[in-house]
Formats: sequence, structure tokens, C-alpha cells
Amino acid sequence: MMQQVLLDEVVGIARRAGKAIMEVYEHGVAIQHKQDDSPLTQADLAAHQVIESGLAVLVPELPLLSEESAAIPYETRRQWNDYWLVDPLDGTREFIKRNGEFTVNIALIRHHRPVLGVVYAPALDLMFYAAQGQGAYRQLGNKVATSIRARAFDPTQVTVAGSRSHADEALLRFLDRMGPHMLISMGSSLKICLIAEGRADVYPRLGPTSEWDTAAAQCILEEAGGRLFGLDGAPLRYNLKESLLNPHFLAVGAGDHDWTKYLC
Repeated sequence: MMQQVLLDEVVGIARRAGKAIMEVYEHGVAIQHKQDDSPLTQADLAAHQVIESGLAVLVPELPLLSEESAAIPYETRRQWNDYWLVDPLDGTREFIKRNGEFTVNIALIRHHRPVLGVVYAPALDLMFYAAQGQGAYRQLGNKVATSIRARAFDPTQVTVAGSRSHADEALLRFLDRMGPHMLISMGSSLKICLIAEGRADVYPRLGPTSEWDTAAAQCILEEAGGRLFGLDGAPLRYNLKESLLNPHFLAVGAGDHDWTKYLC
């Protein structure tokens, strides 16, 4: 299947998953908790079912790794070259708070790299998407999609994207070392998309995330000219170990500014 056709189809699946989420959002939310005490709603499960069935029809030979799917042993996963990596509802805490800052994340991973990414915020009807070599795009509602680019660093107007639900001491130390800045607090993978569309310069994530939290937005950011890398300077890669936790990372805009110098 041609990559542009594949991307268009995945955008459609993300929209359908978003519709399933909004049906729950508009009629009240019943909350369960996973083993790690993180929240789980009917919306997570409904979106997972829409995505799982949609991708199975689209490319039946590709396996799916989703936050809401059963744990898949690394001995199985390590044999995958291409697979779908999905978070059906990224920002469940934001969903419960009803602030609209939650997303559907769908990524295609090829040889440990995200080569296609879709991030959809259904409450905002805001879509970001990209495929390797084809640029990154933003679409609001039914408006025409527009190309987006990460911006270069300007020391006179530094904007930081920060987590609305996960601010911690490490982030505060980073900001203190960096000096004057404006902070935009936001939930879910929308923070990385802020960098991709040139509205912010850096998102330091100095706490735990999982691989499905970042992959789709990483593809979008990289296609927009930005970078997402671990504290060792290497771009995040996927499905290389038993744990599905990411290392701490920085998402940054265009240019070669050394953001690591603000790390303690």
C-alpha cells in the first residue's frame, strides 16, 4: 500500500477512535485502575477496539502493540520488524479532568523507528500527522491541512512545553538553569506537537513515559524539522528491550542549540 494512502487511512481510523472516545466523554466517565494504579476508562477500551479492528483490516499482517492490549512477551516482540504502536487514549488524567487535552496516538514502527505518526485530539478536533519523507501536517476540524515546521531557537523568546499532570523537581531545576522563558502546560502528546508546529522550543520529559506515549508524535516532530532524543543525545528507538518504558528525553525544535546543558 502506498504510504500516503496508508497515512490517509490511519487518519480516518484515528478519527473513528476519537468519536468513540467522545461518546463516553459526553455521557460521563466510569473509572477503573490498572495494576500500576493508573486510571482506565471505557473510552480507552472503546478506542482500542476501533483501532485494533481498523488496522487489522488495513494491514492484516502487521502486529499491534497497544497500551490496552494484553502484555506481549519480548521474545515475541523482538522478532517484529514492522508493527503498529498505539495509545488509544493518551492523557487519561486529562480526559477525567475534562480539559480536552487528550489524544489518540497511532504510529507505524519500522526497524525500531517511527515512520508514520498520527496524533488526534478529539475534543479539540485537532489532527497532526506525518510520514517519513513527506513532511508534517496540522488540520483543525474540516479545514485544509497545513504544513508545519519546528522553529529555530531564539534566546529572546524561549517557550517551554510542560506536563500539566506530571511537573516535578527535575523539570523545575531544568527551567531554573535555563533562565527566562514562557511555560505552556499541556497534557498528552500535544506537548510534542507544540514543538512540531513551532509554538514551543523544548519539552523536557524527566520522568517516566512509555513507548506508545511518544512514537507517533516523534515522527511528526522529526518530519517538522525537530528532534526527540534521550539524555545521551540519541533519538528514541522502539522495541529494543523487555521494558516498554522510555528513557528521559528532550523534544526540541529546529537548529543545534545545546539543550542538554540545562540538565543537572
